[in-house]
Amino acid sequence: MPQSNPYAVTHPSTSRFALEQEYARFGSSQNIRTAFCPANEIAIRHTSSLPNILPAMQLKILSIAVALLVFASNGPARQDELAHIPCQDLRVAGNDQQRYFLIGGDDAHKPPGAGYGLLIVLPGGDGSAEFNPFVKHIWKNALPDGYLVAQLVAVPSNNPKQIVWPTAKNNDPKQKFKTEQFIDAVVKEVKAKHKIDDAKVFALAWSSGGPAVYASALSKDTPLRGSFIAMSVFIPAQLPPLTQAKDRKFHLLQSPQDQVTKYLFAKNAKTQLEKAGAKVELNDYEGGHGWQGDVFGNIRGGIEWLEKN
Repeated sequence: MPQSNPYAVTHPSTSRFALEQEYARFGSSQNIRTAFCPANEIAIRHTSSLPNILPAMQLKILSIAVALLVFASNGPARQDELAHIPCQDLRVAGNDQQRYFLIGGDDAHKPPGAGYGLLIVLPGGDGSAEFNPFVKHIWKNALPDGYLVAQLVAVPSNNPKQIVWPTAKNNDPKQKFKTEQFIDAVVKEVKAKHKIDDAKVFALAWSSGGPAVYASALSKDTPLRGSFIAMSVFIPAQLPPLTQAKDRKFHLLQSPQDQVTKYLFAKNAKTQLEKAGAKVELNDYEGGHGWQGDVFGNIRGGIEWLEKN
């Protein structure tokens, strides 16, 4: 009998908003369900996510992110585990709005001969710093050896209709730069401080982070060599020309039961990107919108596919 997801965050839907569930799964891949006490979830914040993804329906999605989970009896051990993961809270030089966490890269983790792989992460929901524990566990439990992770932090906004990750074709007044520029700046800054293998500069995004990674990956001079996009949307009118997809790599992860970002988006992305000459893999998972099932195994599989292709 399959177990229900103990970290599912739910909220009554309204006539104006659809529900987005962001499952921030924590703990080790072996003991993920017992790391926290879901009965003590607090500080749940509500922000807009993926605005204007369905222009014909004027659908706005309400993003609900778990801001803080109180540890259960084994929580302190998990907290110690996170505390020992190297993580710097940084800003891109000259722009205080461009905040990111750099995970890995301490003396105990030497780079491979060709340099570190670099995974740029754009979380879903409100893209806030509160996803940092989950992203630390991605670094620990989901990536092959020899990677740094740069978790970008979205510029906060009190506007319920904000665009979480603004792009060149879908901007927001909360910031003057585009997310494509943010990604470029972080890659450049990390490369200035660490030896990086250019062939392993990838991006991971889910939900509201997906459109910005599509936009970056399709930009003419993108530093990205592969993109992993989960449970998100694909709207070519808001992207650079798909002709620039030739020889670029996309691993897509989507649930056929997803009622927030429909499966059709991922199917259309695969069809249109492959037609433009990209290499695309689409993997399904059961359970609907959110991180479900073997979360870290699915992420590892996608990164390994990007490495091999």
